[in-house]
Amino acid sequence: GKDIVQFAKAVEISHPTIDGKVCKAGGTNKYGKDSGGDGTENQCGVGKSDGTGPTPGPGTLADFRQYVLEKGKGWPGSEKGGADPNDNAEAVASDLTKKLTHDEKTIVA
Repeated sequence: GKDIVQFAKAVEISHPTIDGKVCKAGGTNKYGKDSGGDGTENQCGVGKSDGTGPTPGPGTLADFRQYVLEKGKGWPGSEKGGADPNDNAEAVASDLTKKLTHDEKTIVA
């Protein structure tokens, strides 16, 4: 979990455009929840309408890091019932390989 947190911080600081493409939550969904969540709020690229942060707009990799990973949750899996135990690791990998341009892939490599 520590490595993905450091990676997310580096991307957030040096390449905000890339940060906005990885783990971008659907609609205006947000990441994290202090209690009572079902795991959806910890899913990269999904989030929940009543998630903790950010405000406004959909969550990004930076928000996933802050509201999920840094709270010791969501890696490598979201812990959502029925989800693959590595669902978040797979979602991050998928976003890095499918949602970035060739140049952006070179940057994160």
